[in-house]
Amino acid sequence: MSTTTLVTGGAGFLGSHVAEQCLKLGHSVIILDDLSGGFESNVPHGVRFVKGSVTDDALVESLFNENQIDFVYHLAAYAAEGLSHFIRRFNYTNNLVGTVTVLNAAIRAGRVRRFVFTSSIAVYGSAQVPMDEATRPVPEDPYGISKYAAELDLESAHRLFGLNYTIFRPHNIYGERQNLGDLYRNVLGIFINQVMKGEPMSVFGDGLQTRAFTHVDDVAPLIARCVDIPASCNNVFNVGADTPHSVLELAHMVADAFGVAPSIRHLPVREEVVNAYSSHDKTTQVFGKPNPVPLSVGVRRMVAWARKIGPTSGRAFRNIEVRQKLPPSWAVLSAQGGKEF
Repeated sequence: MSTTTLVTGGAGFLGSHVAEQCLKLGHSVIILDDLSGGFESNVPHGVRFVKGSVTDDALVESLFNENQIDFVYHLAAYAAEGLSHFIRRFNYTNNLVGTVTVLNAAIRAGRVRRFVFTSSIAVYGSAQVPMDEATRPVPEDPYGISKYAAELDLESAHRLFGLNYTIFRPHNIYGERQNLGDLYRNVLGIFINQVMKGEPMSVFGDGLQTRAFTHVDDVAPLIARCVDIPASCNNVFNVGADTPHSVLELAHMVADAFGVAPSIRHLPVREEVVNAYSSHDKTTQVFGKPNPVPLSVGVRRMVAWARKIGPTSGRAFRNIEVRQKLPPSWAVLSAQGGKEF
């Protein structure tokens, strides 16, 4: 019996890797992506690609009506946590209304066996680290709020309609196929692109804020195979690396991978959680002990890939909704113009 899977955001970085892993599991895969942050070249060979937005109710409904979809992997989102303060309407439309649009269609279809949702550790806010799944979420930015609201709605849909789900809270994922031209998120991609352009790496504040940077190969296979693990059903999991590193450490690793002296430009401090990393004990219990890609190895792998594609032109938001307290470097970008999302 064939298995049909819908991957939203499947032309994006993480989504394309998850779609690829679903193919390896023998699924027939449909990707829905509006290419606002991804690229059609990321779409794995052998999947059906549909260009469109998760906010397009008629299109989403038609996908469920025309296909016998068994599993939904909902990864479509705009994950610029820091920028979300200044694009609130865009954030909630894409990250919350888009999720509800797909969820409504899955409920109406009546045959979806699992709704897999990628949330974020942004839901925790600045709770004491390491964050674990028992920590009460207190998100502090619109991005985290939208993700947590979607989590709560999934739980509500399960209680009333019996739709099974699995929620992942990944963090700071990097690797091949990341959008090097995104100027607001994915710090490693930004650093690599800046080095290839001969520019200094931009660090907000002193660079001592810490994150547990995670290679995509440690996350995508786990997300894909959760539908075959009964214990993951109707559960929430942190997923990512265990060891935090400072942004400044990361900048030095990037310079080392390129074989150049680190050139760093310190920008004014922005509104963000200083230290963000999580516990993965629960994930290990259900999915088994990981064999993670060390950060130094992953950085070199990503740099080798980036060298092949070369530097990428940045894409700046032009439709900033709130300009009060917008970081000066971002204000300059939006004034210069660029892609309008």
